[in-house]
Amino acid sequence: MKEMSCFKVFLKYSSLNVLGMLGLSFYILADTFFVSRALGADGLTALNLAIPVYSFINGSGLMLGIGGGTKYSILRSQKNKVKANQAFTNAVVFTGIIAGIFCSGPLVRMLGANESVFQMTKTYLQVILLFAPMFMANNLLLCFIRNDGNPQLAMTAMICGSLSNVILDYIFIFPLGMGLFGAAFATGLAPVISILILSPYLINKRNQFHLKKCRLSANLLLDIFSSGLPSLITEVSSGIVIIVFNMILLRIAGNIGVAAYGVIANLSLVVMAVYTGIAQGIQPVLSSNYGAGNHKNVTAILRYAVTAVIVISACVYLCIFFGAEPITGVFNSSHNKTLQDIAAAGLKIYFTASVFAGFNVVAAVYFTSTEYPRPAHIISILRGFVIIIPMAFLLSSLGGITGVWAAFPTTELLVSLIGMILLFQFHKVKKEDS
Repeated sequence: MKEMSCFKVFLKYSSLNVLGMLGLSFYILADTFFVSRALGADGLTALNLAIPVYSFINGSGLMLGIGGGTKYSILRSQKNKVKANQAFTNAVVFTGIIAGIFCSGPLVRMLGANESVFQMTKTYLQVILLFAPMFMANNLLLCFIRNDGNPQLAMTAMICGSLSNVILDYIFIFPLGMGLFGAAFATGLAPVISILILSPYLINKRNQFHLKKCRLSANLLLDIFSSGLPSLITEVSSGIVIIVFNMILLRIAGNIGVAAYGVIANLSLVVMAVYTGIAQGIQPVLSSNYGAGNHKNVTAILRYAVTAVIVISACVYLCIFFGAEPITGVFNSSHNKTLQDIAAAGLKIYFTASVFAGFNVVAAVYFTSTEYPRPAHIISILRGFVIIIPMAFLLSSLGGITGVWAAFPTTELLVSLIGMILLFQFHKVKKEDS
């Protein structure tokens, strides 16, 4: 693959996946908006209590999809079709096993639901867990189809599933009055619609991956799990970090502080979706080139991705810095001055993390796509748990609410420095081996 065609492939895969991820983030925002309008604080509380479970289901599907897709792409580029199909088969079987073990009874109590919201939380969880196989199967198919050379179809399925959720959310919650059950049912139908869009590709046998009768391979499953683990960590840790930040902000600034964080977290969700889109978009291109031994292209794709992150981050921060007040105003329908001041100041501090967070997301996927998952595990665990949670407590005790906002950029900066060291060591080892 020549330098120019390599850039075109990068642009195609990353841009299509960014659009798909933006659609996904949009439907999550819409879900929250409709529930808050229809069911008030209790509905929103129930939804927030159930989100960590959804994150775990979604993360498990991504773990097996990205891990399996990476292994499949590398084996296919090495012309090893038998093992490539074995990777798909193992990923499908393991997806079925994990999807079958979810339960909701005691789980609701563990999440902290009190009597006032217990029934709503239980209802939402029961529906989401019922659709757990669909969520996981959808993530698996999206990743494999993207690695099979059809990112357009993956993007179309993601966007259509997301838009259907928004439309069905409104219909089920408002005209039909189905409450939180309707919200959960609409969310559960989204992956079903996505799978229906993907199914002609499989039925017409345009796919190059197939289920084959074979034994489950412990080594293969370990490779799939190892390559996809950072995706699971990222999904699960985001929910935990939100809970920790809410606890700290509630103590420092009360409900207004939590509301201000809601504004920031919602915007962060959209920006992080762009970085995740770039990272997941380059994964098939990285894995196929790595498997074929085209290390020059692998380096070029990483360079394109990091450059894209820098340019996008600069644009994002300029918009945030000069537009913090009007952006906050969009979410501040009650025109609360305290909320406006806290959120606007918080946006300017919090989003200094953009370029570092983008680099960390891309670096983690780069390592897993080139069969070197350990640095990706380090990056994901450090930014997901090990640094950010102690940093939030430390900086909030030193600087109050300003310290809370500073915890995220400080963490991402420290992790990006570690990521650069790991990247340098990785390239040094590869250079010595070649």
